[in-house]
Amino acid sequence: SMATYNKFESFVGALGLGYHGNLNTNQVNVGLYNDDPRATDDVLLDESTPQTGSGYTAGGADTTNTYAEAAGTGSLVGTKVVWTAGAADWITVRYVVCYNLNTTTITNGLIGWWDYGAGGFTLGNGETFSVKFNGSETTGNILTLA
Repeated sequence: SMATYNKFESFVGALGLGYHGNLNTNQVNVGLYNDDPRATDDVLLDESTPQTGSGYTAGGADTTNTYAEAAGTGSLVGTKVVWTAGAADWITVRYVVCYNLNTTTITNGLIGWWDYGAGGFTLGNGETFSVKFNGSETTGNILTLA
């Protein structure tokens, strides 16, 4: 199911202050969580209840992101991320949190999150979960700045 993108308010400030550096070369990750992100959160440590389970690495996965501008609109583009549960030991997942591993002054600066709805979901052994940006099967916009 499609989830709605929400920005962390601090991203706007941190971007203007240069904390996010170069979004074309910095590593932008997505991680899985089950706590309620707050729009006012600043850094990844503000998020609790990270996913655990076989087939999931703490901190999530690299979106293999790029950033470019065309006709006055900047696009942060990411490549689809897929996790496969290696056992039926996953906790419930509700949120996908996007953050920058290479921020300066702040550590792991938050960018945005997607909410997959009340109750979330749990993967059984061998089941997969994909994060598709803008619904794309390959690469799509994580966010645009216009």
